[in-house]
Amino acid sequence: MTYTTTSSQTRIAYEQNRLLQFFSIVFICCWAVTFINTPNRANWFTENTLTFLFLISLIISYRKFKFSDLSYTMMTVYLLLHIYGAEYTYAENPFGYWLKDILHLHRNHYDRIVHCSFGLLLTYPMRDYFKNHFDWPNWVCWTLPCEITLSFSAMYELLEWLVADIFFPSEGDAYLGTQGDIWDSQKDMGIAFTGAVTAMLLISIIRKIYYHSRK
Repeated sequence: MTYTTTSSQTRIAYEQNRLLQFFSIVFICCWAVTFINTPNRANWFTENTLTFLFLISLIISYRKFKFSDLSYTMMTVYLLLHIYGAEYTYAENPFGYWLKDILHLHRNHYDRIVHCSFGLLLTYPMRDYFKNHFDWPNWVCWTLPCEITLSFSAMYELLEWLVADIFFPSEGDAYLGTQGDIWDSQKDMGIAFTGAVTAMLLISIIRKIYYHSRK
């Protein structure tokens, strides 16, 4: 089985794509485990609202556009990081507490990890979509994902506030996970943008090294 990337000309249908089937099974199992183990069901539903919408959009659009295997790999890793955070709330995540103790940090930074991964792991799928669905110029496919990451980060912070305030007001503090930092939203957006720029730079460098080595 060929592992496809953005540059691949062909994409495998779901029925033949064993890797994507494997990702689906792993994600569903992990999602179920987080639901069973979460100490806060209300927060679980709140945190997973956008996850559910994201998955629905992928399923609905699948017939019109198939992402590369590398894009699906990155999206799966991001979603797993996110639902693990949703299991406990980001501010109470055990891995974040472990890092806090090991690195002597002043707060639980698991939310920062996920915000960084939003830019680091989802800009490549965006580039995949822009390049292969719209066939936009290369410079647009490299720069637009970074701009969209910053825009989506701001939109997410607004949606996060609205969802918590309207549907689960009693869970607002846990859901937002500011941990007493008044600049938490701004830092989250900045970290996501930094992750996006880093991803595009790394991918560009790797591509140049790869194509140079083949000459």
